[in-house]
Amino acid sequence: MGDYVRNYAPDLGYVVPELNHRPALAMEQVLAVCERVPAHDLTLVGSSLGGFYATVAAERLGCRAAVLNPAVHPHTHFSRYLGPQKNLYSGEEFVLTPGHVEELRAMDPPAISRPQRYWLFVETGDEVLDYREAVAYYAGALQDVVRGGDHTLVTFPERIPDIVEWALS
Repeated sequence: MGDYVRNYAPDLGYVVPELNHRPALAMEQVLAVCERVPAHDLTLVGSSLGGFYATVAAERLGCRAAVLNPAVHPHTHFSRYLGPQKNLYSGEEFVLTPGHVEELRAMDPPAISRPQRYWLFVETGDEVLDYREAVAYYAGALQDVVRGGDHTLVTFPERIPDIVEWALS
């Protein structure tokens, strides 16, 4: 997505913050980056747990969010991952604790308030998350449900131009 924005939409602000493994701190980081941009000019994009964070931030800030195979109510799923973990992007090693899970629960919006602010992208072959949870949670939002695929959202690259156009609209 970064390459596309740099080449085809260079005037679009594009930031990918490196987030802390603690959910509460990660959300503080997201909100700090976003506070400089008016909500009507802000579109968040997040995948998996990042989709959850994008949703939490969109609900708090009133902006739009494109969510890709998002984690819905992640505190209900994360208990099975307790223990040593490694950040896939930074390589940082940490221990996922019940405290992490509680932080996720504490910030979890029970529902989205304005579905028209969201665009959901899911693939039915997601081996990590049940896409049907996201389809139900984001009811009323623009939704792209693709048969097959997996948690990496294999069809994402072909949708980048659409997401950028939506962000600019």
